[in-house]
Amino acid sequence: MAESILSKKRSSVFKKSPGDIAFYIIDITIFVIFTLICLFPFYYLLINTISDNNLVSKGLIILYPKGINIKNYLALKNVSDLGNAFLVTVLRTLIGTALMVLVSAYAGYLVTKEQMWKRKFCYRFIIITMYFNAGLIPWYLNMLMLGLTNTFAAYILPGLISPFNIILVKTYIESIPKDIEESAMLDGAGPMRIFITMICPLSTPVLATIAVFGAVANWNSFQDSLVLMQGTPELFTLQHRLYVYLSSATNLEALMRNGTVSAEVQASLTLRIVQYTISMVSILPILCVYPLMQRYFVKGIMMGAVKG
Repeated sequence: MAESILSKKRSSVFKKSPGDIAFYIIDITIFVIFTLICLFPFYYLLINTISDNNLVSKGLIILYPKGINIKNYLALKNVSDLGNAFLVTVLRTLIGTALMVLVSAYAGYLVTKEQMWKRKFCYRFIIITMYFNAGLIPWYLNMLMLGLTNTFAAYILPGLISPFNIILVKTYIESIPKDIEESAMLDGAGPMRIFITMICPLSTPVLATIAVFGAVANWNSFQDSLVLMQGTPELFTLQHRLYVYLSSATNLEALMRNGTVSAEVQASLTLRIVQYTISMVSILPILCVYPLMQRYFVKGIMMGAVKG
């Protein structure tokens, strides 16, 4: 009898009113529409690059592909510097992201230690750089005086320290119970060993979050390549090459025509198709990597931003 009364009370508590149901339906509908709006540009690029070029040129590909083929992507093999730009971007993304995560994690760990000399001053000095920017010309002159022009190190060193990432890591580490670290110190572990064997594994969500930030930023960045690598075209990134190609797509169109592709594809290549294909090649790798890190993203960003 008591169980039936309790079950009735529970059902009455969790029973949704017509207003709640209407709200959920409207809420889900809005988010589905918003998601489709965000995904459609990428989908539109994809279906236009794998469809018949003649139909694409006439603007007939809108909702689904027609005359599916991958000849446009095969034609990119004739662009000799595209592969090198892709390799530079991959190396920059992997090395730059890995070092950025390591430095940000250790810096965030250090500023949580009360024993650190001038800890509050150092932390505030790092944070204040978020609000002041000298501008492009002073930045370029600084990089020039440091000898970071026309060298691969210009892609790595300036991005090692990110104040926002340090804030996230510091806040997350402060949420880890101090008893864990104290027990390790009683067992004779030093700060470095504690950081490597305990703090880093426990901080996987926030480290994965800043890794996503770093990977996306490194992959999409082209301003540093555009400004700093003027004398070394072999160090141009993929996004820089995309900028050059889209600025002079007629030359790229000629390069794609002069290759091993069929005469039909050569005749159907147009400026629009070249732009679509190059854009899709540039964004596809990061789109494939991002979902793999998504499960850590929400937890890391929430846990690292609860308190400042």
